[in-house]
Amino acid sequence: MSERSWRQRLRAWARNLRADTAALCLAARDPRVPLPARVLAWAVAAYALSPVDLIPDFIPVLGYLDDLVLVPLGIALVIRVIPAPLWAQLRAEADGRSIGASAFGLALVGAIWALGMAAMWNWWRGRG
Repeated sequence: MSERSWRQRLRAWARNLRADTAALCLAARDPRVPLPARVLAWAVAAYALSPVDLIPDFIPVLGYLDDLVLVPLGIALVIRVIPAPLWAQLRAEADGRSIGASAFGLALVGAIWALGMAAMWNWWRGRG
């Protein structure tokens, strides 16, 4: 495999990921999407667009693991629970749309971090 084809495939994957994330934003607001799928689409899109990660990128390997594994797996799960014709329509609508950072995603990740820190504090206090 040549380096050029590898780069082209990586760029195409990133473009598809961006378009899928835009489609998730549309799915989260579309009343034709079943409620559980809308909630899941909303959570995955908020996390994908969050300016901070659950696992900070400066942590070797694990820092990028959430970007490379969690987001694509979340998108794949949402695609599985939305009817295929509806997903195709949402995906077509999302092509070319630009999406920005998510303030809710920032709040969601911040809340998860705060809960984790509180749980660790309670655990540590209970040891002594």
